[in-house]
Amino acid sequence: MKKLLFIRLSSIGDIVLTTPVVRAVHQQIPGSEIHYLTKPAFAGILRSNPHVHQVHEYGDNMNALLETLRKERFDFVVDLHHNLRSTRIRSALAVPSKAFPKLNIEKWLLVNFKWNRMPDMHIVDRYFKTVESLGVRYDGEGLDYFIPEPDRVDLNSLPESHRSGYVAMVIGAQHATKRMPAQRLNELAANLKLPVVLLGGKDDYESGELIANGNESNVINLCGKFNLNQSASLVHDARVVIAHDTGLMHIAAAYRKKIVSIWGNTVPAFGMTPFLPTGAGESHIFEVEGLTCRPCSKIGYDECPKGHFKCMNGIDLSNVVRKAHDLFY
Repeated sequence: MKKLLFIRLSSIGDIVLTTPVVRAVHQQIPGSEIHYLTKPAFAGILRSNPHVHQVHEYGDNMNALLETLRKERFDFVVDLHHNLRSTRIRSALAVPSKAFPKLNIEKWLLVNFKWNRMPDMHIVDRYFKTVESLGVRYDGEGLDYFIPEPDRVDLNSLPESHRSGYVAMVIGAQHATKRMPAQRLNELAANLKLPVVLLGGKDDYESGELIANGNESNVINLCGKFNLNQSASLVHDARVVIAHDTGLMHIAAAYRKKIVSIWGNTVPAFGMTPFLPTGAGESHIFEVEGLTCRPCSKIGYDECPKGHFKCMNGIDLSNVVRKAHDLFY
């Protein structure tokens, strides 16, 4: 039996994108036992995953963590984070391991010089490079996200107007330059003329109120009212998901939804577009191409470095509305 440790410390979307590798290893290596190391804030993403036998939390005490991990006597470590911390852990465990190709130089060239040397390959396919030597291959089944039964949201708790179908509009993102400004999201919601559920964290509540108050007939603001698994439940039951380049976009892909993704400072060339099985779900990307300042970062900023925020302000909302309507009906 092989006992394997996967390492991906953060964040929501990145962890969801590792799930095909976890599943494939568990299913293709008979008797394998899968452990997963991540930060406490993200452990809940994995606890209900039937392919993960134990979740370890990366805390403040590295020595205690290493002592715990050494006692497990792992046969192999799959490093899907590949930073200084994960490298230290791999080194300390002193067992065979493999880290995924992070392509930092290629990303740096794309951000700083707009030279695209990135391979035409999704990050999931790059993750699978770490387990090729184990004879594991992608099974074609896409991403996984498992919701604990207590976190499933009863659709009868929504207004009657939304119980027969709604658009889940994910207005949040970790960095401001990944988020469309609230006034533009308000315009988008107003023109949709469809039942809309706004999803996001507590920090998105005020923006959600601005949007909902301007569109009381069709929009309800649920930002900050549900935990991640409950928000995932609402994504699961949506007819269409409109999202930025963020974690719930990848969760929508795990449920093979019809996805409209809106991209700001990041670009699809980084290899993190919605990952769907062939013939399942739909993915439609909206971005402003040809901007000499884009991508300005591989992650994001608190504000546009140029001050104009053309990557979000320049998106044609009429096309987004048209596509959402086509997918809804």
